Amino acid sequence: MVREDDGVLIAEGVRDFDLDNIFDCGQCFRWEKTADGMYAGTAHGRVAVMEYDSDAGVLKIHGADEDDYRNIWHRYLDLDRDYSEIKKQLSCKDEVIAKAIEYGPGIRILNQDKWETLISFIISQNNNIPRIKKCINSLAETLGSRAGALAGKEFYDLPSPEVLAGASLDDLAPCRLGYRAKYLIDTAKMVAEEGIESLERLGTEEVSSDEAFDQLRRYTGVGPKVANCIALFSLGKMDRFPIDVWVRKVMNRLYGMDEGDMKAMADFAAEHFGEYGGIAQQYLFYYITHNKNL
Repeated sequence: MVREDDGVLIAEGVRDFDLDNIFDCGQCFRWEKTADGMYAGTAHGRVAVMEYDSDAGVLKIHGADEDDYRNIWHRYLDLDRDYSEIKKQLSCKDEVIAKAIEYGPGIRILNQDKWETLISFIISQNNNIPRIKKCINSLAETLGSRAGALAGKEFYDLPSPEVLAGASLDDLAPCRLGYRAKYLIDTAKMVAEEGIESLERLGTEEVSSDEAFDQLRRYTGVGPKVANCIALFSLGKMDRFPIDVWVRKVMNRLYGMDEGDMKAMADFAAEHFGEYGGIAQQYLFYYITHNKNL
């Protein structure tokens, strides 16, 4: 059930959901936790503040109406997918993933904007999350457009492919992107020349997971890990299994695999987790990054 109350969208019956799990598992960089425990951020050109009551199963989105919920937030938060069933299936695979799921049971894979995810994960390589967020916000404020204001804060969209393609390295210098600045400009030029439709098409059912991965690798600065992240977090390719330093650690410590053998890890994930490899990756990533006992 969905309703509005004094400028707040209220969605009831929301389960298998936790904002801390969702916004702090490495899949997005545009949300920040507020002093009162809510999350403020922007996605798909909208600004919102979200809060969730796990006992009641009630999600509240400040700054949204029913149209926004139906057209943006419902899909963005992946609320149509039955995570209860997915967790049951994955938990049967082995004790490690079962424990990881118990640790972050409210994780959901966000359906993010494809262009934003592409440039965000180019920025993310060899970077830590606080600095990634700072770089992305700086880029948005420097070259992007104002998305709106909420909770006393201004929010900005990232620049379009055309705007970023027309930028110089000097224009991007204040964003402190380092070597990634050239990658962004080159990729923006490719997307602008081909049309954003070429990127959007990769998220359709007619494009296989492997084909989407191969097409993403064409962009400057997109290696295997970044391509897998983009495919998983914006193209709906739920089988993709991004392997970063944290995933290598969890696969080594808890599955006994060689930390340097990423091909073996990818092959194992494809065989073991199958179509839900990306969801399993998020449970494992959250587990290793938040549990100090591992």
